[in-house]
Amino acid sequence: MNVKVSQSTIRGKLDAPPSKSYTHRAIVMASLAKTSRVIKPLVSADTCATVSACESIGATINPVGHAFFVDGVRGEPQRPENIIDCKNSGTTLRFLMGVCSLINGTTVLTGDASLRTRPSSQLIDTLNELGAKVLSTKSNGTAPVIVQGVLSGGKSRLTNPLSSQFLSSLLIACPLCQADSALIVENLASRPYIDMTLELLNKAQVNISTDYHEFMIPCCQEYGDTDFQIPGDFSSAAFHLSAAAITNSRVSVHNLSESKQGDEKIVSILKEMGANISWDGDVVTADGAELRGIAIDAGDVPDLVPILAVLGAYAEGTTDISNVANLRYKETDRLVAITTELRKMQVEIKKADDTLRIHGGKPKGASLSGYGDHRIVMALAVAALGAEGETEIDSAESVKVSYPDFFDDIFALGANLEPTSIETL
Repeated sequence: MNVKVSQSTIRGKLDAPPSKSYTHRAIVMASLAKTSRVIKPLVSADTCATVSACESIGATINPVGHAFFVDGVRGEPQRPENIIDCKNSGTTLRFLMGVCSLINGTTVLTGDASLRTRPSSQLIDTLNELGAKVLSTKSNGTAPVIVQGVLSGGKSRLTNPLSSQFLSSLLIACPLCQADSALIVENLASRPYIDMTLELLNKAQVNISTDYHEFMIPCCQEYGDTDFQIPGDFSSAAFHLSAAAITNSRVSVHNLSESKQGDEKIVSILKEMGANISWDGDVVTADGAELRGIAIDAGDVPDLVPILAVLGAYAEGTTDISNVANLRYKETDRLVAITTELRKMQVEIKKADDTLRIHGGKPKGASLSGYGDHRIVMALAVAALGAEGETEIDSAESVKVSYPDFFDDIFALGANLEPTSIETL
């Protein structure tokens, strides 16, 4: 469905939604323990896919108030009665590939048309090296994937992993193996996501030692019962903070305490670009200002790249965003998507294999494609708030993947948009 967005001035305060990345990890780890809680989880299409997948392997997950109460499998995931549908969630697919390799039996994992194009060959190869039997039915590393156990442990090497999710999947599964594991990783991408995984593993009393090149994982461990408190999501808050910066507005986003999220970097990036921004306790406030182009290394913050490109479109001078090659393997090829759509808004933007270069200007409203990708849709909606004229964006319903209330929230801040709620899309 389409949404129309016009030039707006926004103002006010809101709470950041809970972190999607933390929620995925907490649900999976709680499902491998006995009895745990996930407090203030994100409830979205992606995280619901993880809930459903974990229930398929024997966990019972009940929402009570603002928490999930999880009766887990006690380290022994069960063979699913049916195919596991991971919907659009790459995190669900990759994490469950590792978990299901612990099952003495066969599991089939698949997803929607987009997910079935996302490569996981490196994870498949590593699981096979560690004793499991995993194959892509299309023999190209994409879903549907057939997983047979039992993962036994051992030593393996990951070189230039396309996604940090591959390593996180192994870090979650290998502690339950019957032999120790040693994972050698060359050129680790998106380290903050690994830090999140290690943080929650530590909270669940799972022991892993690492220098970020070699990960030593003792075998025969147990996931301890715990409460996983989910922090606010900086990747979602980045859209509102950026919207304030480009529309000469003032917005305060609450529920943003310090965590392992790499996307906290949005605060320092906005400050360097000239925005008036402050972080006091769990509140980040952004004021509009004249932005200037800067150089940004996005290697640790791939999810920020679409909104960083939008900021560059409104900044004086040139913004160079580097280390972006892995964006080609997200829900869509995000490099192609953001380049194509910003050009429709008369933005001068060039992409290369591993960089984006944006020359700032005055974007114009246009008819845009969201590519069914939640982060592209939200980035383009923010771009439209500062653009001359009206912008229409298709596949707006895709925000349900990570931020179901996105359009409700920007409307409450004063955005001119139609429809005014995602519920009517």
